[in-house]
Amino acid sequence: MNKRIALSWSGGKDCCMALDTLISQGFEVVSLVTTVPKELGRTFGHGERTEMIKLQGEALSIPVHFIECTYESYTNQFVKAVQILKNQFNITGIAYGDLYLDEHREWGEKVASAAEVDALYPLWMKKEAALQSLERFVYSRYKAIVIRVREDVLDDTWLGRIIDKSFLDDVQETSICPMGELGEYHTFVYDGPLFTKKIQLENGELIQLETTKKLEFKNFQLIE
Repeated sequence: MNKRIALSWSGGKDCCMALDTLISQGFEVVSLVTTVPKELGRTFGHGERTEMIKLQGEALSIPVHFIECTYESYTNQFVKAVQILKNQFNITGIAYGDLYLDEHREWGEKVASAAEVDALYPLWMKKEAALQSLERFVYSRYKAIVIRVREDVLDDTWLGRIIDKSFLDDVQETSICPMGELGEYHTFVYDGPLFTKKIQLENGELIQLETTKKLEFKNFQLIE
């Protein structure tokens, strides 16, 4: 059975956990798929710069496939990209790091069906299991940092925090989903068991966006 698949990749903890889970289940992840709005050079998901995502691909030794699209062409371009990967890399499925939002799953399954591949959701869970999932990440030996917060729910003191035991404790004092499934916070993974190199991040600068605040690193590089 061909277990070659692509994985939808935002750069954060959820897709990283999905990658780890898929590999432990015997899948071969041959491509990380990231959507970028045309002209912006940043990702749709987290507003991350494409060079940061490229570094992750390099550190994980998995090629990144960027899908250039607009809001209007998002689904069509995604389907086309999956079809290209199917022809190019002989993939049989596309995996997503979604946790419990049904509308996200429906969209992903629709895309997979249109491209005639399987849709995989290795992290799928009940909403109540989110805290347990965060705990699993904290003890997974992967390292992730908070790079973006939604201002209506978290203040900027959360930016730059590492997803560790103290984060796990503090997030339970808030009213948000512990995993930030509704976009309350976004993370960037910079090290862990599947990484052959670590991504060193330095000189974080706070950027004010419409409804969110973001931490932008001036310096970043791969280190042994």
